[in-house]
This record gives sequence, structure tokens and C-alpha cells, in this order.
Amino acid sequence: MSETHWVDWNKNTQSKDYRGSGSFSTFIIIGPVCFFLGILFAQFPYDFPLLWTSEPAQAAYYDFLEAHVKFLHASPPTISRILNIVIFVGLLGFFMKLFRPAESNVLFDGASLILYVIGVGVYTSNIVKGMRTITAGIWDMENFAGIKHDGPVSGEVVLGREDTMKVLSASNTILAMVLVGVLVLQAGQWYAESKEKDDFSKGEKKDKKNGGQQQQQHQQQQQQQPQQVEDKKSQ
Repeated sequence: MSETHWVDWNKNTQSKDYRGSGSFSTFIIIGPVCFFLGILFAQFPYDFPLLWTSEPAQAAYYDFLEAHVKFLHASPPTISRILNIVIFVGLLGFFMKLFRPAESNVLFDGASLILYVIGVGVYTSNIVKGMRTITAGIWDMENFAGIKHDGPVSGEVVLGREDTMKVLSASNTILAMVLVGVLVLQAGQWYAESKEKDDFSKGEKKDKKNGGQQQQQHQQQQQQQPQQVEDKKSQ
């Protein structure tokens, strides 16, 4: 079985070069994740009538939501650039933590990176594409009638207006769950490090206690040896 060379198996949570939950790289991971969760929380009132209630949404609400999505998609290019920068800052944090990683980094940060990449995929493939579709207004075309499938065998499936908005809202929910998963894994890493630190300190105290007892026994033996020699001479 081949050894994994890119993992530093000699590194642990007590090493000086260990990048754990208290490192700067963790900060630039949690920062972008919380930033995007804040954006999704601000979007939640618009998604709630579509997903989280049994009452059907009115046609006027779809008109309102369509106008809202078009307004978001028509934001200045600076907004999208800031979002892309924040995404790459999060990726930079993962790459920093996974450079010559310890076993803890592989388990927690590796899984967090997988979730983060899934979140980026949901954002680019579902959310951005859904906003572009809504902005294009293809449902207003004369030749559009319900669900459309481009291509004879395989191709792009174009949903109706209501279904597209529901998919967009569901994608926001999926993205929020994925980002919460990243925070849970980072919190799990912090908990594992604190437990290992407690176990390490307990082991040190136990070693010091055992070392002190052995030293006392050694001193007692040294004190008993002259007395035993004197007793033998007297006999």
C-alpha cells in the first residue's frame, strides 16, 4: 500500500506549523462562508412562499419575484466581482490549511473543501443560470409553451417560469445547507483539537506525577543503602 507523501504524518495539533481552527486560514474560510450565508438569509423571505408553505403562491407574487431577480441580476459588475473575490478568498484559505496538512486537516478541511466546491457548483450551475434565464424572459416568446427540451436526444431542459423560480429557491436552500455543513466541520475540528489538547495536558500531568513518585522512590533507595551497609558492618 503506497504511502501518501503529501500528508505530513509527523505533524499533530501540538506542532508549531499546524494550521488548525485558531489559524488565520480558518478565519478566511469562515468569513466568506458567513458572508454568503448572510446573503442567503436576506433572500429567504423571497423563497419562503415557494418552498416553506403549503399555500400556493399567487400569480402576482411570481411577477414580484421575477422583478426582484431581474433587479439582482442587473447589479453593477462590481458586485459580481466582489462575489468572485470572496469565493476565491475562501478557496485560498482551504489551500493554505491543506498545504503539507496533518491528519486532522485532511479529515476536516478536506471534507469542508468538498462541500465548498459543491456550493460553488450549485451557485454557478443553478443560481447564476436561473437568474440569466429569468432575465432573458424566454417565457414571453411566442413559440414557448411549457417545458422545453433543446436537442433531439440530449440538451438543455428549459422549465416554465414558476418551476424555474422554485428551482432557484431550492438551490438557495441547498447552498445554505452546504455552507452550514462547512461551519459544522470547522467547529468539529475545533472540538477535536480541544479534546486532544485536554488529553495531552492530562498525559503530561500523569507523567510528571509518575516521574515524581519514581524520583521519591529512588531517593528513598539511596537513603536506605548506607543504612544497610552500616547494619552489615555492625553484624
